[in-house]
Parts: sequence; structure tokens; C-alpha cells
Amino acid sequence: MGAVSVLNKWVEGIQARGYYSFSREQAEADTGRSFVATQSALRRLKEQGRIVSPRRGFYVLVPAEYREIGSPPASWFVDDLMRHIGQPYYVGLLSAAAIHGAAHQQPMTFQVVTDRPTRAVRIGKVQLGFSMNRHMELLPVTVRQTETGTMRLATPETTAYDLVRYPAEAGHWNNVAMVLSELAESLVAKRLVQVAPLVRVPDVQRLGHLLDVLGFDGLTGSLVEWLKRRSPRALPLQSGAGTEGEFDCRWKVWTNVELEVDL
Repeated sequence: MGAVSVLNKWVEGIQARGYYSFSREQAEADTGRSFVATQSALRRLKEQGRIVSPRRGFYVLVPAEYREIGSPPASWFVDDLMRHIGQPYYVGLLSAAAIHGAAHQQPMTFQVVTDRPTRAVRIGKVQLGFSMNRHMELLPVTVRQTETGTMRLATPETTAYDLVRYPAEAGHWNNVAMVLSELAESLVAKRLVQVAPLVRVPDVQRLGHLLDVLGFDGLTGSLVEWLKRRSPRALPLQSGAGTEGEFDCRWKVWTNVELEVDL
């Protein structure tokens, strides 16, 4: 039996057992084929649209129902992908917010936070984007069941802080405010305070300011008391855009962005 036939049968076997990703080393070891033969067979399966490769040496199976878009959903393989490249991660920002119920606008990119610069992944119509936080492993996450296993997901509180830390990736301030208005139902005041020491003080100021503006000041009483003990400096909501607009004395934030939120 040729290498392509052997590999194709092996791929069908792992899919039947509910696995949708694998490494070249795994395929080579399980099929008993040489490096050259395995590489050649993998190339043929890629040409046929049976598999895709978001990173060198890592492959994702494409079930028939996903051939048109060229990849299964990122949630099917993100955990295996990040394990393959040896980086910690969690699903965050708009992707996490959508999973927590803030789905006003579904993100075009599946957003992941990791601890180092990482180039985006695009396979077919599926794209993964990466934001960097060197201290991301300190932040609270949950383990969420997926169709093929599990993935690490930012808690609502971690998600809220990340939205103000990465406003550009979150669609800029109007969209950040819109998403926060929907995410607020999942936030717990006590947990916001617990996470505060793990993030930057400006992130606490900006998040508290926005929650108050949006009418969720019931979440921020303990948070502002925590902040007072840190003697924060005044800062603009949007960095690098001056200090025009009203000044929020409670959070020491200049509202230099005109927010238009359709609540």
C-alpha cells in the first residue's frame, strides 16, 4: 500500500476517534513510514484539501462539511496548536466575550493571548490573532469544553481587563464599551478586585471609568477603593490623543474619546 493510502487510512482512523489535529512526528511514528514518504503523503493530502497546516509540522483535519471554508473552527484545534508550539495561552478579548454572552458582534478573528510575539495564523477562511502579555499565566482562566476536547478561556473579569488593555484589537473604544455593556452581566465585583493586582493600574482606571459611564457603578465600589490605595496618576482614556474632554475624578481618567454606545 502506498504512503498516501496508508496516511489517508490513518487520518480517517484518528478522525473516527474524535481527533482533528496531529503532528508530522506522530503520523510518521504511527504509520511506520520514513520522513520523506510521510512528507510527500502529507503534501498530497493538503493538495486534496483533506488537511491544512497552520504551523510547520502541525496538521488539522478538514471534515467534508468544512471543505468550503478550508478549516474547522479554531476552537477545535487551538489547544493542540499552542501545545505544539510550546506556548501558554488563553482564548481572550472579543472571542472570549462572545463565549461569555457578549455576542453583539461576532469577531472575524479568533483571538488568543499568549506570552510572546506570535504571528497570526490563517488557514482557509479561519484566522487566529495573537496578543501578547508576558504575565498572562497569572490571570484567571477557565477550561471550556469544545467539540474536540478543551481550551483555556479567559474568565469574564480577565476578558474585561483585556478589552481595555488592547482597545485596537477589540475594535476601538466604542466597540469596547458596547462589548462591556453586554459582558457586565457576567462580571462579579469581588473578582474584579481580585484580578486588579494582576493587571496594570491604568487598565483598572479605564475599566472602572467605562463601567461607571455605562451605568454599572454597582460593580466598581470596591474597585475604586482598591485603586485609591495605589495613588494612580491621571491619564487619558485613549493613549496618545491628548487630555481633551471631561475629567473623571473618581478614576482620574480624561474622557478624550466621544463614546457612542447603542445600549
